[in-house]
Amino acid sequence: MRETVIVLDFGGQYNQLIARRVREAHVYAELVPYNVDARHIQEKNPIGIIFTGGPKSVYEEGAPVCDEKILELGIPILGICYGSQLISLKLGGHVASAPAGEYGKTEITYDTSSILLQEMDDESICWMSHMDYIDKAPEGFDILATTGSCPVAAFGSREKKIYGVQFHPEVQHTVKGQSILEHFLYDVCGAKGDWDMNDYAKQAIEGIREKVGDKKVLLALSGGVDSSVCAVLLHKAIGKNLTCVFVDTGLMRKYEPEEVEEVFKKQFDMNLVHVKAEKRFLEKLAGITEPEKKRKIIGEEFIRVFEEEAKKIGKVHFLAQGTIYPDVVESGVGDAALIKSHHNVGGLPDHVDFDEIIEPLRELFKDEVRELGEELGLPRHMVWRQPFPGPGLAIRVIGEITKEKLNLLRDVDFIFRDEIAKAGLDEKIWQYFAVLTDMRSVGVMGDERTYDYTVALRGVTSVDAMTADWARIPYDVLGVISNRIINEVPHINRIVYDITSKPPATIEWE
Repeated sequence: MRETVIVLDFGGQYNQLIARRVREAHVYAELVPYNVDARHIQEKNPIGIIFTGGPKSVYEEGAPVCDEKILELGIPILGICYGSQLISLKLGGHVASAPAGEYGKTEITYDTSSILLQEMDDESICWMSHMDYIDKAPEGFDILATTGSCPVAAFGSREKKIYGVQFHPEVQHTVKGQSILEHFLYDVCGAKGDWDMNDYAKQAIEGIREKVGDKKVLLALSGGVDSSVCAVLLHKAIGKNLTCVFVDTGLMRKYEPEEVEEVFKKQFDMNLVHVKAEKRFLEKLAGITEPEKKRKIIGEEFIRVFEEEAKKIGKVHFLAQGTIYPDVVESGVGDAALIKSHHNVGGLPDHVDFDEIIEPLRELFKDEVRELGEELGLPRHMVWRQPFPGPGLAIRVIGEITKEKLNLLRDVDFIFRDEIAKAGLDEKIWQYFAVLTDMRSVGVMGDERTYDYTVALRGVTSVDAMTADWARIPYDVLGVISNRIINEVPHINRIVYDITSKPPATIEWE
């Protein structure tokens, strides 16, 4: 049985990040809601518990409060931000309300004799995000860190194995913050570090074989990271008992349909049904300019095409989905079955004959899915494929969609991605893509006046897509990209670079 740390979720913005940081330290972490009872946690037999941050004051009416018996289980506990305040309050400390909050990078002084803080510098920088603060630690607990306005920035008891930090060790802005989590896991909880993708792959393959046996599985393969890794994992477990249906909507990027054929049919020798449905999708989208209507049409049509192909295949026992852990967490359903809808609309097909859903990636974060993909032998360029919206290029062509516009955008987007890769920036920029706007402007090419399209380039850096900053792509790289687009793609005479962060903008334009 693998080691598990329970991350008790009080609603903070960094809660998934905490779980990811624990897993990066090779310990499995599971997010559970704050109101779970102590008996449920005890049944999971965790080696440690982490209380997360949260948006409320511990004194606020309706503030989340956990089962107090959790503090009596004898399991090591680390509280972060709100979690540390709640622990302090419940164990007899005191939490005060500050006239002004403490936000952002903050100078902090550590007691480096603490087992938790042994790698920290005496004076350092941490990331704070709080109004309330602990002004008195519980009796029997040591004060382990202070800031100018927070007298108890960290506290703990080596005997009780309970610790609290007011700051956020999980974010990169806290210098050496990951070491705090690792010392909690290994020195306080006694972790051995048994979570890695090599072992996970072996266990997952055996688990799928045991569950599926010689029954049939059907998977909608998009060519995206999640469905691709899901397909290879299932294929390694059950071989030809898996059938993948790839619906080519005509809305994919340049060479992607050919790549799906090459990798899954030729390299892995899978049962792949390639449905070429471009004409059908473009007819449905003709004259449509409103983004949400585009999304809905594409989602619904995808389901219809998938249903038709599934009928040809006949009875299957399992419908596979590339559901990943953030989908499970964000659904708010905990251990209940989750149905992941295609493009977030349309839902599951109504007319596919299957008995059960199988979701082999539902325990994994996105970075773990990529790691697993490499472990399973997927080509690196496919594992690190740029995030791509379900509706594809349809929401990167502003206004009405035509085949001609899609072809223009495919060529522009290919050049953009090609030059970013040549500059060695392809794994440094979180997401980058081109948008064909519906704006035309006057230009001059040679001796002739032109009136052609404006293309927008978008590049962002992000951790979780909840917030994003525009990527500082070097001017000389942008210059090469612009020059190639103007010279190689017809009907484009102006290139702009989007320097808007999220918020206020979204990452995608539609």
